Parts: sequence; C-alpha cells; structure tokens
Amino acid sequence: MNAGEAEPEVWAVVLAGGIGSRFWPASTPDRPKQLLPLGSARPLIRDTVDRILPLVPADRLRILTGERLRGPLLGVLPELDEEHLWIEPRAAGTGPALLWAAVRIARQSPGAVMVSLHADAAVDDDDAFRDDISRAVCLASEQGRLMTVGVVPDRPEVGYGYIRTGAPLDDLGGLAVDAFVEKPDLGTAERYLSSGGYLWNSGIFVWRVADLIEEVRARSPELARLLPLAEAGDAAGFFGGADPISIDEGVLERSGRVGVIPARFGWDDVGSWEALFRTRDADADGNVLSGRAVGVESSGCALYAEQGAVVAFDVDDLIVVRTGEVTLVTRRERAADLKSLLRDLPDDLRPQS
Repeated sequence: MNAGEAEPEVWAVVLAGGIGSRFWPASTPDRPKQLLPLGSARPLIRDTVDRILPLVPADRLRILTGERLRGPLLGVLPELDEEHLWIEPRAAGTGPALLWAAVRIARQSPGAVMVSLHADAAVDDDDAFRDDISRAVCLASEQGRLMTVGVVPDRPEVGYGYIRTGAPLDDLGGLAVDAFVEKPDLGTAERYLSSGGYLWNSGIFVWRVADLIEEVRARSPELARLLPLAEAGDAAGFFGGADPISIDEGVLERSGRVGVIPARFGWDDVGSWEALFRTRDADADGNVLSGRAVGVESSGCALYAEQGAVVAFDVDDLIVVRTGEVTLVTRRERAADLKSLLRDLPDDLRPQS
C-alpha cells in the first residue's frame, strides 16, 4: 500500500459446492471431494481454511455451499458456525455465487477486498500463497484491478484453462491479462509451456467488491439483471433466476481490468485420482498409499482404503479405492474418465444427487 493509505478490509469466500465425481466411490453428494484427505492427511477444505486464516480473520471468512453440506462442513470446521456459511438454494456456477457474495460483503463493508478460493485445491507452500494473495490485494486496492493468481506450468496440462499474460502492472511481478484461453489440446499445451507467456488459471480471484459489481453492470447483462434481487437479499429469487455461468465467462473474459500474479507456490486442482501422485508422498516404488494399504512387488499404484485394507501384489499403474460398500479398480490412464463410468453403472451403484 502507498504511505498514508488505510489497509483494505479483506474478506475470504471459499467455494465449497460440487460433488467431485472423478473421486468416486470415495466422493459422494453427501461427502464430496473437498471433505476428503486428498492433498494431505486432512480434508481439502480444512487445509484451505487454515491456509487463508492467518491473512483473513475468521469473522470475515465465508463458505459458499449447498444446504446438503451444511452439517458435514461444520463437522470438519468446528471453529466456524452457521453465520460463516452462505447457503446457495440452487447451484448456478461461480458467476452468480461470487456476485452474491460480493453484494453481501459490500452491504457490510463497501470498500472491502474479496479473496475467492476453491475448497478443493492443493497448495505446497502456504507462506508463499499468502504472500501472493497479499500482492494481489494491493493491486486490486490500488489499481482497481480484478486480480487472479496464475500458476506457472510445469507440464503441458490439457485439463486446465490458461491465461495469456500481458504488460507489467507494477515492480512486484503483477501482469495484465491479455486473454483467458480454454483447455487446449496437447500440441497447444506444449506450445504454451515452451513460450513462457501462459499461466494456468487457478480460479483464485481477488478484487474490491465494488469493482466486481461495477464490471458486472458494465459487462455482464446475464448477471446484472440479478443485482436487484441480490441487493434485496432474495436468495431464492436470485439463484432460482440465475443462468449457470462461470465468473470467467460472465465477467473476466469481457473486462479490460484483469490482472494476474504469477504464483510462487505449487498448485494442483486435484481433479482426479491421478492427482494423488502429485499431492501425496510416494514410497520407494512410486506407490501412493492411504489408509491400510500395502503394495508388494508393485509400482506406480494409488491404493486408498477407507475401510478394511487394500493389498496390491505384482501389479503396476493401478488405482484401487476401497470404501465401505464399493471397491474401484482402474488403470491410472483412465483416472480422469470416471464420469463416463458412472453413466454406465446400474442405478444402485451410481451416486444419487
């Protein structure tokens, strides 16, 4: 901040809806992936909240989620209470959810800066994470930017969206955003990696709530029409009338005020069982073990046991998940395809939303 300027009041909003069907059978509508220990030995949302709390006091932390997860979330976050949960009557994407949050925060603190986080990502350096968020808060406050944190790619990933970076915004590494680009094919991802001018879109956002609302009015008629309902506090009308749209598509891709901080921490969106090989430590044979799991003469396996035990013998590159009622066995290369598997399962095995 510039000398003499007051520090902005910072709020944090954690997006904690969704099912995480690529982590079936461990992830279910009643216990989605953010409640599972996929980034560490603790639930992902526990790690997310602990990561941000040193930067934002608990009374300015809010969790956006559905009614179904009210009890489970408070169970893993016992220091929070009902006032920390903002319940979405209907899931409608990150655009409506973050606009609703911004309007609610603005009602209490019109000059506030809002940090938006996903509950189910993994970060490898919490101190660097908080430092980067602090830099984004400064740029959002001083320049009126809608900031994101972009992750420096370490592989040609086809499962993430990308950010094409532009001119420097300051002497601390902030950059303008030239464009948001959709998930690429492998050849394009390899070109992005070699060019050095692209970052992964982490979905971590920082902005003054007034600036987001202003850009919604100017750029997003789909969301702007909902503002009177948000300002009136009509959650049922707001979410019931919202067309599902992401904040990227509805606002950021249309705005000329977006900036990015290149992350100085490692990040993973924990999108499928394959992510365990990046977020958890492996044994000498490259096996990732969770619960009562043992690999013998086996390599490159993820063995996840919630109940009972899993033993792998003389196999390679498998994912084995044992829950109370279902055991899943699949090849690592098919880990991202579980949604297609679920469509083909009989009704009594398919998760019911």
